[in-house]
Amino acid sequence: MPRPRSLTPDQPASAALAVLDREGLAGLSMRAVAKELGMSTMGLYRYVDDREELEGLVVERVLGAVDTTPPDPGAPWDERLRIMVGRLRDAVSAHPAVLALTLTHRHRSPSSLRWAETALAILTEAGLDGERRVLALRALLGYVIGAIQLEHLGPLSGAGTVTISELPSDAFPYLADTARQARSVGAEREFFGGLEVFLRGLGPSPGRVNAGAAAHLCGWRPRRS
Repeated sequence: MPRPRSLTPDQPASAALAVLDREGLAGLSMRAVAKELGMSTMGLYRYVDDREELEGLVVERVLGAVDTTPPDPGAPWDERLRIMVGRLRDAVSAHPAVLALTLTHRHRSPSSLRWAETALAILTEAGLDGERRVLALRALLGYVIGAIQLEHLGPLSGAGTVTISELPSDAFPYLADTARQARSVGAEREFFGGLEVFLRGLGPSPGRVNAGAAAHLCGWRPRRS
């Protein structure tokens, strides 16, 4: 007779998240999670089939904290996108090591799918459809993912910015000056300032999209006849 289960469904995910937060993605393994739970590796296999399933559980554990409820429909489309992006950033930034896993398991996470559905509805209301909507969503996710990685791996307040700011101005006049200014830019300003640049490319005013600007921003070019 098999031993009765003693773990709740959420416990393996919580343990995996603790390992990720402490040791990073390289430290995530069935063995490490089992140790976190105080059980044998073989015991963990009674609850989780393999590491892939474990990764999916931890992604949903993080993204499940994201509020995917559509923002106030009376608000401008760009403001609603800011809200949705801010919710995603808050959840993922608290556990940056999970970021890479969200890319490979996004199609298995119900919370990820609900977030994307809400974001696509907003883009559709803004006037984007077809290929342009595909590219707009990918570009939006690309910005969010890249910005979070920069914030945690290469922050403007870090030593790298200091080093660049001290480059000789005769050889790197723009780069050195930009780095000197960057040192005073906080993480919130960096993230939402960059997002503002992205949203301005989608449309010059709330509720009205400049399709040409959106296509240009997303890398789309018309076919030559």
